[in-house]
This record gives sequence, C-alpha cells and structure tokens, in this order.
Amino acid sequence: MSQQGSTENFGYHQELKRELSFRDVFVYGMLFMVVIAPMSIYGYISRDSHMMTPFVYFVGICAMFFTALSYMKMSSRFPIAGSVYAYVQRGLNHHVGFIAGWLILLDYVFVPALLYLMTANWCVELFPHTPRWLWVIVFVGINTLINVRGITYTARADWIMFYVELVVLALFIGMGLNYVLGEGGGTGALVMDPLYRPGEMNLQFIGLACTIACLSFLGFDGISTLAEETHRPEVTIGRATLAALLCIGFLFILQTYVATIIQPDLAKLNPDTAFFDAAALACGEWFRKVLLVVNILAVGIANTMNAQAATSRVLFGMARDNVLPGVSGLFRKVHPRFQTPYVATIAVGVFSIIVAELSTVDDLARLVNFGALTSFILLNVAVFNFFWLRERMRGGKAVFHYIICPLCGVLILGYVWFSFDKLTQIVGFTWLAIGLIIGFVKSKGYKEVPEAFRNSHMV
Repeated sequence: MSQQGSTENFGYHQELKRELSFRDVFVYGMLFMVVIAPMSIYGYISRDSHMMTPFVYFVGICAMFFTALSYMKMSSRFPIAGSVYAYVQRGLNHHVGFIAGWLILLDYVFVPALLYLMTANWCVELFPHTPRWLWVIVFVGINTLINVRGITYTARADWIMFYVELVVLALFIGMGLNYVLGEGGGTGALVMDPLYRPGEMNLQFIGLACTIACLSFLGFDGISTLAEETHRPEVTIGRATLAALLCIGFLFILQTYVATIIQPDLAKLNPDTAFFDAAALACGEWFRKVLLVVNILAVGIANTMNAQAATSRVLFGMARDNVLPGVSGLFRKVHPRFQTPYVATIAVGVFSIIVAELSTVDDLARLVNFGALTSFILLNVAVFNFFWLRERMRGGKAVFHYIICPLCGVLILGYVWFSFDKLTQIVGFTWLAIGLIIGFVKSKGYKEVPEAFRNSHMV
C-alpha cells in the first residue's frame, strides 16, 4: 500500500483487515444500489414521469455524477473509513464533519431497517400467513453473521448475488426484446418515447425527474466506507465509486426501457406491480415469481448486507474519534479474529429488528433522504474549501473539479432538498438539532477535536 494510503498518516492504527480489490468494492457498490432496484419502484416512477422512466434514470446519472466526482477526489486524499464524516472533517472542519457524519447516520442507520421491512413484506406476499417479524429476524441473522465473519465473506456473498441478478436481468432483457421485436408485442419496435416525449419536457418535469432520480442512486457512497479494507484505497475507492454509478445507471436505463416498450400504455399501468406485469406479459407468469424471489434475495441479503456493513463502518469511524455519546467505547471494538467492527454490526442488526417492527416502509423512506442529501451538500462544499481555498489548486482542471463540479452538485442536491415534504424536514431538523447539542457537549463547546485529528500528518 502506498504511503499516502497508510491509515497511520491520519492518526489511526490499521485495525481492519485489508483484503478487497477494485472488483470487490465495485460489485459491493453495484449491489448496494441493487442491480434490479427499478423493478420494485418502476410503476411509481412511470406514473409520475408519463412512461419516461429511462429518462428519469438518465437524469439521475447526470445529477449524481458531480457528487460522485467529489467522493472520488476526497477518497484519493483521505482513504480512511468514515465516508462523508471523514471527508468533511478533514476538508472543512472537525465539528462540521461530525454534523455531516451525524446526518449521514440518519440515512445509514435507517436504510437497513427499511430494506429488511421491504423484504419481509415480499416474503409474506410469497408465503401468506407467515409473520413479518420472523422474516426480519431471519435476514438480520444471516447478514449479521456474514458481516461479523469478515469482509471477505461479504465479498464472496456479493459475487454470488451479483451473478444471480445479472443472469435474471439478461433473461428479462432477452425475452423482452424478443417479445417486442420478434413477436410484435408492445410497441413492436424500438421507439424513442421512453426517452423523449414531445410536449412533456419542461423545467417542472425535469425537477420532478431530478428529485426521483437522486433518491434512486443513494448508496453509491457506501463504497467509501470500505477504504481501510481495500488495497490502494486512494486510487481504488474513487474509481470504483464512479464506475459503479455509471454502470448501474446504464443497467437501470436498459431494464426500464425494455419494460416500457413491452407495456407502453399508461392507462393499463398498475404502479404496485408494473415491472412484474411486464415480465409476465413477455416471459410468462413463471418469470414473475422468479423475479419476486430474486428481488427478495437481492434486497434481503445482498443490498441489506452491504448497507449493514457500511453503517457499521461509519459508526466505527465516529466511535474511534469518541464523538458518539455513551457508545463510542463499544462501537470502536474490532473482533480479535475476524478484524471487523462486530459490536457496531450486531447493534445495527438489533436496531433494524426493532425499527422494522415499529415502522412502515413509507415512514422509513422519508427519514433516510434528508440526512444523505444534506451530508452530500456538505461534502461538495468541503471539496471546494480543501482543494481550492486551502491547497490553492489552480488551472483549468482545478476550476472544473473544485469549483464547477461541487457547485453543480450543491445546486442539484439543494433543489431536491427544498422539495422534501414538511414531515421529512421536521424529522430532519430535529435530528440535526440533536446532533448539534451532542457535538457541543462532546467537544466542550466546539473547542476540542479528536486525538487522531490532532496527530494526523495529512489533515
């Protein structure tokens, strides 16, 4: 590992096991965002976008591209666990970094619970009369065991699910195109309507698409939480982040395009089952059940396992700086054999069981968005502050990377941020207020910083 990527340069000891390659973290990011994610929400996006779901995902790539570049720049300079917490801490200010970390926790802590709840609901649909809580416990147990055993086991499970999702997706695309082009079903030809409908395009529609799309790509940032378990993280993490975003975006566009040309009539659309209906139309009813099972495995194991892993790494990164009240000593513990933050991992699992039992999918979906986008805005500001103001990077490339890209990221995310409903903003600002109080107390009036931050050779 290069000297720049050494954890000791940032005031920490190397405690986590460094085993992951570019391919491992790339697949991790793809599965975090879920290769077949559009299948479960395709109907709602199609309804709101007038059957232009592929265009919405194209907007999503463009919208999140700038923030992905900011992640790439900060991960190359600060290849340590903690993700946006570490980046804003080093790029702006430790205390602002704590707030960014606290905000991203609103996303990371509730995402596993949201995913477990979604999976349990699907399992109940597939196996009626079974209790939802039982499915939550089963999937929490599987994922917690894999994550505690070590990041290598997580990576192996990721590869298995990655291949399963790609095979199922390839079957859907192949049979879907045959249905349209070979059998003359749906539109009967490849058409441009899913990508562009004259008369529908305006600023209001673009804004709606941007809002939906940004939230669809949340999760690409999870790659950065594995920096201390990856070889050459200063290079690998950023490249994998950008590559995963672009590849997942292409697959989102492709699968929703095929689904749209199979069943292009908005009047016949059932938002709850639209994608599965298209699959049954083109491939048969048997394939509908196959897709449901694969979605359960993809979200319930691959996606949730990676979300739980990412959450535990953020908790670990904040706990070793002793900024979490009352639990830092526990969450910073690393398993002596497996070299994983096992206490934080188990805690996320237990918390997910409790929250999933007490909440609904709609409630949790509202909670995760505020924290993620607010912390992303702070990240973009940190890129400008660190590279342009502090490091005084200059030149044409510097203007693009450290002024234009962060500014575009802030403007796009800011637009989405202001579109949040009232309840989301109330919960978000309440969470922010709690964080401000905790930060004030832990830092003795925002005066003290963690020892590792003081001892870092690469602030």
